[in-house]
Amino acid sequence: MALEKLQVDSLIVGGGIAGMQAALDLADQGYQVALVEKEASIGGKMIALSKVFPTLDCCSCITTPKMSAVAHHENIQLLTYCEVQALEENGGGYTALVEKKPRYVIEEDCTGCRECEYACPIDLPSDFDRGMGAYRAVRVPFSTAVPQVATLDIENCILCGKCEKVCPHGCIDFTQTARHFEIETTAIVLATGFEVTPKDAKKEYGAGQFDNVIDGLMMERLLAPTGPYGHVLRPGDGKEPDSIAYVQCAGSRDATLGIEYCSRVCCMYAIKQAMLLSGALPLADITIYYMDIRTFGKGYEQFYQTARAMGIEFVKGKVAQITEDENKNPVVRVEMLDEGSKIVERTHDLVVLSVGLLPGYNPGSLYGVPAADDGFVTVPSPNISPSETARPGIFVTGVAAGPMDIVDSIVLSGAAASEAAAYIEAHNSRVAVSESKGKKELAHV
Repeated sequence: MALEKLQVDSLIVGGGIAGMQAALDLADQGYQVALVEKEASIGGKMIALSKVFPTLDCCSCITTPKMSAVAHHENIQLLTYCEVQALEENGGGYTALVEKKPRYVIEEDCTGCRECEYACPIDLPSDFDRGMGAYRAVRVPFSTAVPQVATLDIENCILCGKCEKVCPHGCIDFTQTARHFEIETTAIVLATGFEVTPKDAKKEYGAGQFDNVIDGLMMERLLAPTGPYGHVLRPGDGKEPDSIAYVQCAGSRDATLGIEYCSRVCCMYAIKQAMLLSGALPLADITIYYMDIRTFGKGYEQFYQTARAMGIEFVKGKVAQITEDENKNPVVRVEMLDEGSKIVERTHDLVVLSVGLLPGYNPGSLYGVPAADDGFVTVPSPNISPSETARPGIFVTGVAAGPMDIVDSIVLSGAAASEAAAYIEAHNSRVAVSESKGKKELAHV
């Protein structure tokens, strides 16, 4: 049986803020776009964050309208819970083989009412809340998910049938299987995003062993209005922390981890979270242990100075080890660089590791674009064509191209859309000339 085919001008791989922006920029120019996202909802990492720096605007307030715009744009076909399995050239463009994973829910009929979720008896650790919250084996991914369609985790489902019985539209379908189709496209934009350094990468910091040593994304969920607790509480015992410490470069600039680059955002998100914690816990003492503070963007240095003026303590020092006392309080052993390299131990209620950024995906084998030694996609001429990869017609944006913040990701997405549009126009012109020439030759015959 022939595979179903979808023909578009551009294929966007990844539905985070970078992929959504590139899709919207291309669609607004009149190009037909397919956006493929492997998760059940678009939004990427940004939708899980609390606020952005340095403006402290609500992340959800910025991301949700873009998610909605993508879903309702007449020139964008949104393909969630899908992954590109293979890619081949088809003359002037590419043909991508895409697999749509089974949700075990009929998408067209689901209204997102969540009756199935309420009836499900199985609680699982929430990936969205970094394991601190819980959700059901069948659920809408999160409150502002797009699309608002439930997904059933068949691996943890006990097949009790309760969700099937309460669904008002009969959406539950346990017989669903993966479906495959092809997308023919002229240009491809890779917006495959990032993952964070594993919080337990540095064993001497005790993350994964000590409940009250967490990473930056876990703190984002604690600070978010939609967070797992509705308040900042330490995961170990649910107490409100009186002393919170940040350890910088806990997953970057470290040759022992093979991550020698600076992840660029760690200093700024730590400062942002510290400022938000000062508002959420006015009596808490907040300390940031750092080697260098890198405030690289517009208004970022002033943001840092504001944090110092608020009373947040910045300690220049190298954290060697984190242990735990009898009350589950993390004990930080640090070399105080401004005090003659004196070694001290300080006890805190909660320690946050400022983990770094890793490429979320290596596109080399599938898309044929090389990656640099750091794993991010190589851009041959970053000063001239910041999104153009080594393979014609394939472009890159967001953190797939290297560590960057949200602002730079959005700017680079505009560049990727512009370069992709120029490539599509050049391709269409070549096709038009070729067809015109063919018609003239046929008429002559």
